[in-house]
Order: sequence, then structure tokens, then C-alpha cells
Amino acid sequence: MGIKVMLLYPNFRGMNMLPPAIGLLSAVLKKAGHTVQLHDTTYYESIDGNNFDSDASKADRLMAKPYKMPHQISLKRSDCYEDFKKEVEAFQPDLLALSATEDMFELGVRLLKNVRHHNILTIAGGVFPTFATKLALSFPEIDIVCKGEGEDALLALCNALEKKQDYSNINNLWIKQKDGSIKGNPTKLIDMDKNPLIDMSIFEEARFYRPMAGKVYRMFPVETHRGCPYTCAFCNSPSQVQMYKKEGGQSYLRKKSFESMRRELLFYKDDMKAEYLYFWADTFFSWKDKEFDEFCEIYQDIKLPFWCQTRVETVKKDRFEKLRDIGCARISFGLEHGNEEYRKTILKRTMPNSLITNNLKIVNEVGIPFSVNNIIGFPHETYELAFDTIRLNRTFDADDRNAYSFTPFAGTPLRDEAERLGLIENKTIVRSLLTSGTALNMPQFSPAKINGLVKTFNLYVKFPESRWPEIRRAEEDTPEGNRIYDELKNEFAERFYSGENRISFEESALNA
Repeated sequence: MGIKVMLLYPNFRGMNMLPPAIGLLSAVLKKAGHTVQLHDTTYYESIDGNNFDSDASKADRLMAKPYKMPHQISLKRSDCYEDFKKEVEAFQPDLLALSATEDMFELGVRLLKNVRHHNILTIAGGVFPTFATKLALSFPEIDIVCKGEGEDALLALCNALEKKQDYSNINNLWIKQKDGSIKGNPTKLIDMDKNPLIDMSIFEEARFYRPMAGKVYRMFPVETHRGCPYTCAFCNSPSQVQMYKKEGGQSYLRKKSFESMRRELLFYKDDMKAEYLYFWADTFFSWKDKEFDEFCEIYQDIKLPFWCQTRVETVKKDRFEKLRDIGCARISFGLEHGNEEYRKTILKRTMPNSLITNNLKIVNEVGIPFSVNNIIGFPHETYELAFDTIRLNRTFDADDRNAYSFTPFAGTPLRDEAERLGLIENKTIVRSLLTSGTALNMPQFSPAKINGLVKTFNLYVKFPESRWPEIRRAEEDTPEGNRIYDELKNEFAERFYSGENRISFEESALNA
């Protein structure tokens, strides 16, 4: 008969990348005979008083875009807490399973708190519970944490609950005991190729649509790899590699077989009627040349435009020409910082600026539109040093540039450094980038300066340096500064973002 599982995915409107892990977990559980339901908060108009259509909110500037959205998408104007409570009471689940990023974790806990009186067993999973396991378990609303990949662990837990068996020794599970102690189990990897196809029936129709380059497409994620061969200090991949190597003697970096990938691609194309695909991999080119050629052979039969992300070092003209020819419509590159020594020493990214500029010119020659991601407000950074990032961005012609304030997520080496410097407390859980700015209060680079540069980043990159004094005034969060900023933003849009393949000035949260 199986048990009833309610998956909970807390999220804000605007962060509308479809979460493949949710669909995968649902598919695994349903295949074993369990019943699954999802509560996803993505399309609520307002959560916790944050109305994303308010002129005063940062989210408004990110979300109020004139997209022609499919008629199936409509905002929910009810209270997400009350809706969740009603769904739980109607469904009567045996298990509540929270999957949340760190910036959404506390929203998930508040939702669980609203139904805690029903005494339903709860489990939390995702990157944040993996690297802040004891902190996650310190919340009364969380009974179990899945540390690491969840497909096998969640299935084993549900099977044990169905049979009323002990589940205290299941790999990847950390369990809060009745006496308050915590029982932790070894962290093991799953076999990617044994996973079923993602269960798309768990999602509402609205989740299949996503903005890309100024238009809205029916889009789906395709998994090719798990893990990353690089060791960037602002990413959790190095910690994942170390965790699995230490606890299980296994390599977290692995690739899905091409047979599994072909099956997934055909499912999205034929069954889900995809218009666009995006590849779910930290670095798309974690392939050898022969493997990449095999991927190209497979994708020639798919004939759908796609997006991927990779590193600038992986750019080779012949490779990118193949990408273009099989349908690559957009690429994202992580640049992060423009100072070579800082990038090498603090971020653990070793590459000269000349390589960045020259390789991105190759992408221009090949003709694939691309965006570049930048981060401002790292530990040890200064206001002056951040302008090296601006100046480097002025040396190449990207179709879009995004600037974010640094977020010290749990499990990243730079989170440890921020704690060591006293810039953030150990138990601090970072908030959503949609509703808050930088989490660090650095004496040499204030939050106001960081947030001001993030806001005006593209203005500095595209306007001549003779306009920089004016832009500097627009950094200020004052009536005068905001007036100047709005004038410059409108001028910017008219001058630089009128082409069909261009996207709106502040679309970074939608189209990273």
C-alpha cells in the first residue's frame, strides 16, 4: 500500500528554476508504491508580507517585466501557511519532507511549525541540511536530516515506515533521538543511472515555463553530471568532494551514462513537449573530448535550443562551433572577480584576465549569446578592488552581465573564512537574495557600498568613464540617488537593450 509523503518546497516567485530533485524524489517513491503530494510556494503573490508587486521591494524590480506568460500561470493570492495546513489536513501524510536551499530553509521551518501540532514525522534535505546538519536538527520542527543525496535514503525511510521497522541505521540519515541526542549514519552515493525519469505530474503547469533571453519557453532541466572538478572557494562542491571521500571513500564527481541521458532527452522532447532545455551541471564541459563528441551525436536528433553553464577556460573554438551547430542557444560563464591575484588567492580560481577576454571573444566569433556572472562583497574585498571586476567586464561584449552580492552559504570555504573573520556567526542562516542584500558587514566594504555597486554594476560597465561620477551618486539609497538611478536605467535600456536577443536590465534573478 505504501505511505503518504508530502514534499515541501519553499520558494519565492522569481526563483522559478524547476527543481529536478523534487521530481526525482517523487518518481523514486511512486515507483515503490508510495503516494506523493507537493506543496510548492513559488507562485504565491505574497509571503510573509513580501508582496513582490510592491514598488518598494527589490523583487519588484526583478520581477515586474512585460513577459507574455502562458495563460496557465496565475498568482495565488491566498495565505501559503493556511493553504499548506489545509493540504496537510486533507492529505494526512505519514511523512513531511522538506527540500530547501539555505535562503529558503527558515520559510520551510515556519511552514512546518504551522502543522507541528499534527505530530507528523519530518525530514529535511538539500545542500544546507547536508552541511549544517546539527543546526538544521536544532529546530524542533525537524526530526531527521538527509545528509547528502536523498534518493536511496528517502526511499529506505519510507519503506521502513510502511513496515513499521527501525530506520535509525539508514545511510545518509541523521536522526534526532527521544533523549535529544543525534544518531548519524555514513554518507553514501547513489547510482545516477538507476534513477527513474523525473515525475513531472507532481508540478503545476506553471513550473514548466521560464524566461530566457526576454522570452518565455516551456523548459526542462537535464542532468549530465553531479559534482565539479574545480575547487572554487565560494562554492560547496569542494566540501561535497571532501565529505564523500572521507566518509565513503567515493568520488562525488560522476557522469550520467549517455544511454540514460538520451532517454531523458527524448522524454522531455516527445512526452513533455519541451521548447527549450537547460543542462543541470556545475560545469558542462566536465567531459573528455570523446565524451563530448558522443553527446553531440546524441543531441543532433533532439533539435531543441538549450542553455548550459561552464568556465571560461573550457572555451575552444571547434568545441563551441559544435555546440552552436547542435542547438546551444545560450551559455553562462562564472567570472566572479576581475583581479587576478585576488581571484587566485581568495577564490581559488587561477586564470589570467587575458585568457578571459580572449576566450569570450572566441564565443562572440562563434555566435553563441552568453551571460557572465559576477560577485561583489567577498571577504577581504574592498570597494576599490571591486572596480577591477567592472573594468574586466568592459573588455568583452557579453549579451548580459549579472552582479550578485556574495552569499556565504554553509559548506563553502568562504563561509568558514567569513566566520573566522567574525563577519558572520556560525548559526546564521542566510536569507534570500531577492529580499535582502549582502549578509556581511565588513569594515572596509560596507553593506551600503556593496548593495550600491550591485545595483549599478551594468551602468558602470556600459557607460563611458566620464559618466562614472553620476553613476556613483546613483549608488546611494536616497531619494536623489534613486531618482538618478531610474533615469540612468531608462537611458541604459534604450541604448543597450533593444535587440530581440537582449534581456531586461535587472533580470539577473530570472536568467542567471
